[in-house]
This record gives sequence, C-alpha cells and structure tokens, in this order.
Amino acid sequence: MAQVVININDREYPIACENGQEVRIMQLAQILQQKALMLKDFNGRISENLMLAMIGILVADDLFELKKNQSVAPVVPAPKDDAKEKEIAERIQNLDKKIKAVAKLIESL
Repeated sequence: MAQVVININDREYPIACENGQEVRIMQLAQILQQKALMLKDFNGRISENLMLAMIGILVADDLFELKKNQSVAPVVPAPKDDAKEKEIAERIQNLDKKIKAVAKLIESL
C-alpha cells in the first residue's frame, strides 16, 4: 500500500492508495485544490469543513452535468473553436451562479 500527501487549501492530508496510483491521486487532488482556490477567491476566508463541503458540491455538480450531457447529447461533429469557447464561457457563468447560490445559502445558515 502506497501513501501520498496531498495539499488542499494549504493543508496536508496523507492518503493511502494502491501501489501505482500515486500520480492519479495527485492529479485528482489538484482538481480539488483548483476548486478550493476558486472558492477562496470568491468567499475570502471560510472554515476548512465548509470549504471541503463546498468543494464536494462543486465536484458533484460537475459530475452530474457531465452525466446529464452524456445521456442526452446527440452525436455531432466537434464544434468549431468559437463554439467551444462560447460553451466554456456559458459553463463558467453557470458555475458562477451556482457558487453564488451556495454562498447565499451558507450565509443564511
């Protein structure tokens, strides 16, 4: 059994994993760290538990959207660069709205 130490929001977490999975765990941790930085920029200073919960919500939302798009998306040719950029911009705007909604919900608690 291998072990790696990941860093999320300036905090280290030792993670046990199967031998050979160390790089994959580090890649996944980097995704979580990116979400933490995004939330930190948006919300300033929040508790560690709340940060990890919000990261989990964002990752779950990403997964939900991917699954939803896969189940209903017709097979079409790859979009042009402009279309892809527009799609990415729309997704970012949707995530921004969701983050703001989660922040409002948290503030109301």
